[in-house]
Amino acid sequence: MPLRVIFVTAPPKEAGDIARRLVEERLVACANLISGLTSLYWWAGKLNRDRETLIVLKTPPRNIAALLKRLKQLHSYKVPEFVALPVLEANPDYVNWVNKETS
Repeated sequence: MPLRVIFVTAPPKEAGDIARRLVEERLVACANLISGLTSLYWWAGKLNRDRETLIVLKTPPRNIAALLKRLKQLHSYKVPEFVALPVLEANPDYVNWVNKETS
């Protein structure tokens, strides 16, 4: 199934802009914003706790490299989260739509 779902976390104030630009640039067909997350993580030897927004992106595998490159340009984090998961099953009509909207 030629589709990937990507997880990206971002500060709430920038998540919407990142998502909008990735959709506008057709690197992804869709971006979902899930707000209200609290993330706990180690950074620079310190345990951090921050409010974040999860961005869920859908794109075909052919866009992964360009999407990661663009995300690094748009994101304020030095090491932004970018986790791409393969989709094993999906509505074929949805997969076709994703491919069409990212062409």
